Amino acid sequence: MKIRLIPTVLTAVISAGLLIGGWYVHRSVATVGPLERIVAETPGVIAGEPVIDRSSVTIALKLDRQANLRNIYDTIATKGEDMIGKRELKLDFEDNGSKELDDVWASILFDIAQAMDHRNYAEIPETMKDVQAKHAGIEASSEMDDVNVYITLKNSKSVKHIVLPRTPNTIGAWPNV
Repeated sequence: MKIRLIPTVLTAVISAGLLIGGWYVHRSVATVGPLERIVAETPGVIAGEPVIDRSSVTIALKLDRQANLRNIYDTIATKGEDMIGKRELKLDFEDNGSKELDDVWASILFDIAQAMDHRNYAEIPETMKDVQAKHAGIEASSEMDDVNVYITLKNSKSVKHIVLPRTPNTIGAWPNV
């Protein structure tokens, strides 16, 4: 039996095209498309573009000034749970900060890092109050959920958003003493 080269190559090319095309359509229809709609419908989001890879879903966001980071994360994570699956959800913000906000962030970064490392999350709102007291015209706020700490710094012209992953304390078994 002699294998005919042209029909075999043509069949392989068509099969590969169907597989790749099917994968692309599935990805667009079942994951990226619905996730884009969820992001677009989330209050506070002006624009968003999800990038999905094997271990994470990163969403590049442009937010309005009144955006609530915790609500945005929660909405996307909850409504997009089927598309995100076990991947880590990361929010990446369009940098619309300013040198003033970057300088304020740099001045409190040590305190925030120390609070995060020692899991003393209650120190973060105190640090935000100190920012407002020391830097006239700066509005600083923080929120937390079981996944992240959300920090927002604002001045009259710009906003800086920061999301810091949180490591919750785990409760272990008490030793029998």
